[in-house]
Amino acid sequence: MSSQVHEFQAEARQLLDLVVHSIYSNKDSFLRELISNSSDALDKLRIESLRDKDLVADTSDLHVRLTPDADARTLTVSDNGIGMSRDDVVELIGTVAKSGTAQMRKALTEAGDAASEELIGQFGIGFYSTFMVADRVVMVTRKAGETVGTRWESTGDGTYTIDDVDDAPQGTAITLHLKPVDEENALHDYAGPAVLRGLVKKYSDFISWPVRMEEVKTTPAEEEGGEPTVETVDAVLNSQKALWAKTKDEVTDDEYAEFYRHISHNWDSPLETISLHAEGTFEYQALLFLPTQAPFDLFMRERKSALHLYVRRVFIMDDCPELMPEYLRFVQGVVDANDLSLNVSREILQQDRQIRAIRRRLVKKVIGTVQEMQDRRPEDYQTFWSNFGRVFKEGLVNDQDNFQALLKASVFDSTASETEPTTLADYLSRCGADQDVIYYMTGETRQQIERSPHLEGFRAKGIEVLLLSDPVDEMWTSAMPEFEGKRFVSVAKGEADLDDDADDDAERDAEFADLLTWLTGVLDADVSETRLTKRLTDSAACLVGDQFSMSPQLEKLYRASGQPMPHTKRILELNPGHALVTGLAQAHKAAGDDASALEPTAKLLYSMALLAEGGELADPAEFAKLLSDTLVAGLK
Repeated sequence: MSSQVHEFQAEARQLLDLVVHSIYSNKDSFLRELISNSSDALDKLRIESLRDKDLVADTSDLHVRLTPDADARTLTVSDNGIGMSRDDVVELIGTVAKSGTAQMRKALTEAGDAASEELIGQFGIGFYSTFMVADRVVMVTRKAGETVGTRWESTGDGTYTIDDVDDAPQGTAITLHLKPVDEENALHDYAGPAVLRGLVKKYSDFISWPVRMEEVKTTPAEEEGGEPTVETVDAVLNSQKALWAKTKDEVTDDEYAEFYRHISHNWDSPLETISLHAEGTFEYQALLFLPTQAPFDLFMRERKSALHLYVRRVFIMDDCPELMPEYLRFVQGVVDANDLSLNVSREILQQDRQIRAIRRRLVKKVIGTVQEMQDRRPEDYQTFWSNFGRVFKEGLVNDQDNFQALLKASVFDSTASETEPTTLADYLSRCGADQDVIYYMTGETRQQIERSPHLEGFRAKGIEVLLLSDPVDEMWTSAMPEFEGKRFVSVAKGEADLDDDADDDAERDAEFADLLTWLTGVLDADVSETRLTKRLTDSAACLVGDQFSMSPQLEKLYRASGQPMPHTKRILELNPGHALVTGLAQAHKAAGDDASALEPTAKLLYSMALLAEGGELADPAEFAKLLSDTLVAGLK
């Protein structure tokens, strides 16, 4: 195929400009990105050669090589890994990022200098950091098993050239035509062997493949006056030590941070590092990280697992969802199992007893670490919860084995504080001695819940209520769980037991009995029962569900997901001390057998209760007409 000139996508051009001119304050990072990409390519070739015995590829000496040329002012980073086809190059390189470009551009534009560097790795476009240090970038690549290679070249000006290459070696070689050295702007001499050696030691020492570079070695003369010996040696720049095989005492925080950045392609430091060494029936090592900030694709369905699986330090796969449940999908890290087969498949992993045992241990360790952070490092816990709390609570729906531990490690908004969420343990410590349940209310936002009439009686009695506004809260609370023997009870369901004066209740019910019966009949399409309540202090009415009924918010979630839901009748509760209710009772009594003139007021009363809780009217036009007619009648 002949040489072709392509233009970057419009969004890609804007992102490329951001990368080159705005993103990286640390320009040295380009080398970490390139070596990390090469390491991934070598991992993929190794595993592909195990899976496909017919693959024509040389795996005898897999490595990364740095080739600096001081005279030509170039640096070539090459590997003999899996390589790329022409289509791969166009898809993965020419478009900068396959997805999330709009989100990234917005995030980078809004972020400050420090935050922007942390964002870049999340979008998988670290390759373009090369244009910070190079005026021109040339890539030659050939995919293992193919005979024709591809040459890609760009100056970062919005276009790139792509050609076929007949004699390209297996793997990928990226040649940077370097910009002039500018120490004031942290643009170092990246064609200098000493600079490259220092950067590899700092950022990529733990890479499992050798990073090689030819160096000139001078040996002093053995005899005085003799000539020193000068020779070129092929030096390995990295130690290739597996950090997960070491104990925490043997590894520095900086080494952990660099390893985290390597496997996650993030730029922040980990919020927490978890090191596990298991011996006995199942032997494995694990090194897990809790990130400091949420990735942009945390709630995207196509997001892959962030755990890498190794077997006896041999890379197997870079996304192993069998090792961690979906609600812990933000956890980054490596698991190295000693007793699995090197050619293990995903199908085998799903059934493997050892994998299931490792998963159980990892999950308990992560939850325990979050709990420990909550107890001992509240500021770090707040960072964790603000980024991952919504995801973490998904486990309350999907992981019944760890339900109680998840509840204990979680926090919830409550009426006790406008700014500080509470643990359930703290909630119980503030409860009265006679309170044997945990009160809560769900809704779309905290503000909506706080304004709900359902809270009036509880607020008046000084009873604390949890305010649950995440969509997942609707799911786990619907199972009516318990915590430390106390049931979760919705203040918007069942009867509110806020007063023990039964004698007054009987007399009050008798006074309003005729009105309650009439309202239930008039509102029969929407109301299953009308009753008096002590739940209200300021509002005239509210709507509640049966103890086992589905909340309106949960019904809305099901409808939004495409599931048809039957119309549910609810209970209309009235405040017998409110002027509207007492006035309606008197008017109904005066009307005798024909109270049809009061039906618009009854419908308005129901509609007002529905709107007060944030519900949606079935017929807004009818409500507007009823309200207009009532206002007009009041002015006559």
